[in-house]
Amino acid sequence: MTNKQPTLAQLAEMLGAELRLAPGASSEQVPTGLNTLQDAVAGEVSFLASANYRRFLEETKASAVLVSAKDAEACPVSTLIVPNPYLAFAKATAIYDQTPTPAAGIHPSASIDSTADIGIDVSIGPGAVIEANTRIASGVIIGPGCVVGEGSEIGANTRLFPNVVVYHGCAIGADCTVHSNTVIGGDGFGFAPADGQWTKIHQLGGVEIADEVEIGACTCIDRGALGNTVIGHGVKIDNMVQIAHNVQIGDYSAMAACSAVAGSAIIGKHCTIAGGVGIVGHVTIADRSHVTARTLVTKSIEEAGSYSSGAPFMDSRSWRRNAVRYGQLDQMARRLKALETAFKQQEQAPD
Repeated sequence: MTNKQPTLAQLAEMLGAELRLAPGASSEQVPTGLNTLQDAVAGEVSFLASANYRRFLEETKASAVLVSAKDAEACPVSTLIVPNPYLAFAKATAIYDQTPTPAAGIHPSASIDSTADIGIDVSIGPGAVIEANTRIASGVIIGPGCVVGEGSEIGANTRLFPNVVVYHGCAIGADCTVHSNTVIGGDGFGFAPADGQWTKIHQLGGVEIADEVEIGACTCIDRGALGNTVIGHGVKIDNMVQIAHNVQIGDYSAMAACSAVAGSAIIGKHCTIAGGVGIVGHVTIADRSHVTARTLVTKSIEEAGSYSSGAPFMDSRSWRRNAVRYGQLDQMARRLKALETAFKQQEQAPD
């Protein structure tokens, strides 16, 4: 944390909040950080964004709370009243973020090809490798152990955390964040079967990532077989996500951890893909579609909406009993159809 944190009054101004002070409180107090309602201590700021946590409001030890107008009266401490407390909390995290930012400069152990075009105020950490004909724009931070492959481009103010690998011929836009151990531009899974063997289909495309994209740790985005895999503007991708060759993800969509998308699928704009979702190849998902956790998408989604599959958990005894019944569904359906047919014949028979 820096030494110049805002006062409560300044924080309210920065967040566009209405500050209502509790008795004896001062607008010149300097909050020490953020915390949850139940864990906050004096000096910290908290927030109430869900009714599930309203029970913690009356007993919070925080010095101030980000709340909506309807919850302000129930708050025993100073309030920062905003239309959307969760959004205000998100903005506040940027103010109190303590992630170290390395100084500009190139570490002596970094390996940089003489043909690389390196912008001003770039930071390249220990052991990083920048290959031939790359372009690294101004303000980029490349962490220790990263590799940027031949002919790849990194846009202004983008940050690669340690051990990110960007293969050859890939492009990452400006103001992006890529977390550790992510691999961008590895080969897509392409093999042609013949005579009991597999012949590799060499992946001739690249990866194209637009501006303001954030990619979590240990995620893989494969290069295109022909043409590029494309990640749109403002897309957010969680940890351990697999994006196969020639997938397209539209602007401002988000994908949660352990989801996977097979080759050539197209995800529209402003979609949310929850954790553990599987999307088969060559399907299209309409803009503003929301796919819930553990869903398997086996065909195209043509209209915006919320989509789910799979069975929710239950006690093991019930699950085993129902699992047996799942295997009997076809037989039961045939018997039901036969009964319906017999009933119709009986109704139609003359008296």
